Amino acid sequence: MRSGNILLVEDNPAESWLFREAMKMNGWNIKLHVAADGLQALAYLQETICNQGRSRPDLILLDLNLPRKDGWQLLADIKAHKDFRSIPVFILTKSSDAGDICKAYDMLASCFIRKPVELNKFCEMVGQICRFWMDAVQLPGN
Repeated sequence: MRSGNILLVEDNPAESWLFREAMKMNGWNIKLHVAADGLQALAYLQETICNQGRSRPDLILLDLNLPRKDGWQLLADIKAHKDFRSIPVFILTKSSDAGDICKAYDMLASCFIRKPVELNKFCEMVGQICRFWMDAVQLPGN
C-alpha cells in the first residue's frame, strides 16, 4: 500500500470522525484532511499550490450539502482550475436523486456514491474506496 492524502469535505463532524475511524478499522494509514465547507476546502487546495506545508490530495471526497460554498460550487471550482482538475472527486451524499447523479458526472465527478446508513456498510464503503483508489489506481504524481 502506498501512502496518500485524502481531502474529505464534510460538514458533519460525526461523519468525518466515522470516516477516520473506518479508515483505521480497515488498516489504512492515509493522511485524511477534513474541510467543513467548500470555502475551507478551496483554501486548503490553494495552499497546496503555494506549498505551505500542505500536500495536494490524491483524492477528494465531497459532500454536496455544505454551508457557505456547496458541493456543486466547489466541484465546478475544482474542475475549472488547471492545478486541481486532475484530482479525482468522489461525490459522497445521502441523495439518490437521478438528476444529482447525472449532474455530478456532467460536472466531471469521478464517481457518485450514496452514503450507507448502516455502520458496517459505511466501513465497508471506506475500505473499498481506499483499496481501489489508493492501491490499485495510478494517480497523477504517483
